[in-house]
Amino acid sequence: MIAKRTGRLMVLTAGPAAVCLALGLSCPALAAEGGKAYQIDLAQLNDSGSRGTAMLSLKGNQLTVQIESEGMVPGQPSAQHLHGSTKGHDFKCPDATDDTNRDGVLSNTEATVDYGDINISLTTSGDTKAASGLAVDRMPVADKQGKLSYKRTITVAQDVVDHIKDLHIVQHGIDRNGNGTYDVQGAGKSELDPKLPQEATAPTNCGMVMGASVGSLPVGGIETGGGAAQSGHGNATLPAGAALAVSAAAAGVVLLARRRSSPAPVRTETEGAAA
Repeated sequence: MIAKRTGRLMVLTAGPAAVCLALGLSCPALAAEGGKAYQIDLAQLNDSGSRGTAMLSLKGNQLTVQIESEGMVPGQPSAQHLHGSTKGHDFKCPDATDDTNRDGVLSNTEATVDYGDINISLTTSGDTKAASGLAVDRMPVADKQGKLSYKRTITVAQDVVDHIKDLHIVQHGIDRNGNGTYDVQGAGKSELDPKLPQEATAPTNCGMVMGASVGSLPVGGIETGGGAAQSGHGNATLPAGAALAVSAAAAGVVLLARRRSSPAPVRTETEGAAA
């Protein structure tokens, strides 16, 4: 096994199955054999209280996106996308300082300056083009507890494969007035489409790729199976942030096992999977 520390995340080249067996866990595989997987932690925007974990798994031009988030508006659809650039431009997640008109709501237009335009619309069915960014009828819906589970495998262009680490996930939908629905009383009409409330299109969270990840489990677990879109509860129930805890614990167990079996120290080398 080869290990490398990448700042905030330990990257292991041991397979997910080995890590799970070492921990005595039953974990679904996150990346197909020979593929790559990247973790994204979703942090709240607009004081929404939303958070989550996502995995981007690549095998060839097949991209599987798995998201588990909580603190969403119960029973409401969440527009969600991969934002950023595949042409070398540097984008990041925004913060409250991007609320340039100081109305207390970070709109999508204000936030786009930081996180860039839509590259892929993470719909549950149909096309995933940028033009489907507001196709709320094809976006996942949070359950009564405000939890959202999503999984879909899509075919992507080579530039997406080459620049996957430059993309990031944004989910949309806030409840500014706390009445449990999207309405114009909360924040007025959306600047993107006046037929929609601003609450429906304002970003609720954002996360950037942290690095290659093996064996991590998104918030609430993920559903195994085919590549069809899914919404609803996952099979496991891990609290937010547990993905990193699992990764860290797995790293410790596997490294300890190696030390016990061999006096030679674990060697490090640069990861060869950089996009």
